[in-house]
Amino acid sequence: MERLDKILSEYSRYSRREASELIRRGRVLADGVPVRDAAAKFDPETVRLTVDGTALVIRKQHTLMLNKPAGYVSATDDPREKTVLELVREEDRYPELFPAGRLDKDTTGLLILTSDGDLCHRIISPKKEIWKTYETDVQGLLTKADADAVRAGIRLQSGEQFLPGELTVLEAGEVSRAELKIREGKFHQVKRMMAALGKPVLHLRRTAVGGLRLDPLLAPGEYRTLTEQDIDRIFLG
Repeated sequence: MERLDKILSEYSRYSRREASELIRRGRVLADGVPVRDAAAKFDPETVRLTVDGTALVIRKQHTLMLNKPAGYVSATDDPREKTVLELVREEDRYPELFPAGRLDKDTTGLLILTSDGDLCHRIISPKKEIWKTYETDVQGLLTKADADAVRAGIRLQSGEQFLPGELTVLEAGEVSRAELKIREGKFHQVKRMMAALGKPVLHLRRTAVGGLRLDPLLAPGEYRTLTEQDIDRIFLG
């Protein structure tokens, strides 16, 4: 059994505050009966909920968008480091919740947390080639030659080859800012690519996974539930 406002915030586009207001105004029906108490508890697997006459579809899997701050590792448990799951409130730590992919400890931005193994596979599988978009500040002057090298696919001195990506220079100078899109998620990939160009990364922030962009309303450390429409956007980008 779960609180009604919690069910609405998890399984719809409404925030917890918006859900409470909808309930207070009598716009939410549980099994056809208006409920005005946000703390009223129901089984989300069996209750039929409507908001302004539109049925709410209950999902068995849970997926969150987190605006990851620096200082947290993308893991479910770590004996030495703070993990991204520590940013999730206890009542929202669903069983089997884990990061769909990784961001380095000092990298910030969009991280998807999910209990859906199939969804995770679709996001991180190299065969799916889901584009990941980053904004980065690097030391040094970025040039068209750097963009061309990324577009061609950077090869490291070790012989490791990265898939072609897209580098758009936003500001060029002693410290340059750029948007970078890649289709892989290899270990420290962006940092190694930029290092190969002689432009070490100073700051790195992921802004999108596929067609899903980081919600600008989420402050660092905040998160929200992804709707089915949000999840669909991942695979449209």
